[in-house]
Amino acid sequence: MSDSPLKQQLTEAMKDAMRAKDKPRLGTIRLALSDIKRIEVDERIELDDARIIDILDKMVKQRRESIRQFESAQRADLVTQEQYEINVIQEFMPAALSPDELATIIKTAFDESGAETMKDMGKVMNLVRPQVVGRADMAEVSKQIKALLA
Repeated sequence: MSDSPLKQQLTEAMKDAMRAKDKPRLGTIRLALSDIKRIEVDERIELDDARIIDILDKMVKQRRESIRQFESAQRADLVTQEQYEINVIQEFMPAALSPDELATIIKTAFDESGAETMKDMGKVMNLVRPQVVGRADMAEVSKQIKALLA
């Protein structure tokens, strides 16, 4: 069984949280590991780091959406919990891109695809997404690309 380095890192972090009796952190890490395990069992495969980062990115996205809903319902306690979970999950993701790095990636994708109209947005997104997944908010990336195409 050849676990990916990221999965091993998550497992070690889970053990550390257990030893430290850090229940909120332990719960968040267990959620991530259970999502990973569920997909491995369902698809009968061993996930690689890239796929695990996709899973973690999806978890962060879900929590951001929950935060928006909790803020509109004025539930600051739940917003705090979701933000804590985002912070824990992001510890295992690649470093976030700076605005300049993101702009460079988008510009390169525009040059490669020759995009000029909104019809070309898919081409640009297909070039940008593999480079930024887990390192930038895809909604923000999409917004920037739309602004350049407009």
